[in-house]
Amino acid sequence: MFQIFGTTIQHQTVAAAAASLLLGIVIGCIAGRLAARRQRFGRKFKKSAPGMVEIYIGNLSYDTTEAYLRKEFEKYGEVATVRIITGHSSHKSKGYGFIEMPNRPEAEKAIAAMHGADVQGRRLHVNEARNSKN
Repeated sequence: MFQIFGTTIQHQTVAAAAASLLLGIVIGCIAGRLAARRQRFGRKFKKSAPGMVEIYIGNLSYDTTEAYLRKEFEKYGEVATVRIITGHSSHKSKGYGFIEMPNRPEAEKAIAAMHGADVQGRRLHVNEARNSKN
């Protein structure tokens, strides 16, 4: 038995309160980590808007910027979004990215023209993205 502020408390009650507190902390930590992970990786597997063609670009130079990539692909049509995938902690390019184009014929023309093209000293691999989550 314990005496806290003049109240007698049994050992079992203290142990149950401590276990409950510990469980709450663990669940809170797990929920927080899951929310952070969803926020960090959520856009990786997002569904494209209807009619959008998502294009994968591989073997990019690590110095390639999104603006440069947009300029290269806008030669073939309208570009909706450009994103180069970066490392979580280093924030440096991983050497690949994605472009979304709203017009399929323009996207196919860009894929045909840019696949195997030499851009900034690298031979690009370009094809329509195959998202395993769809």
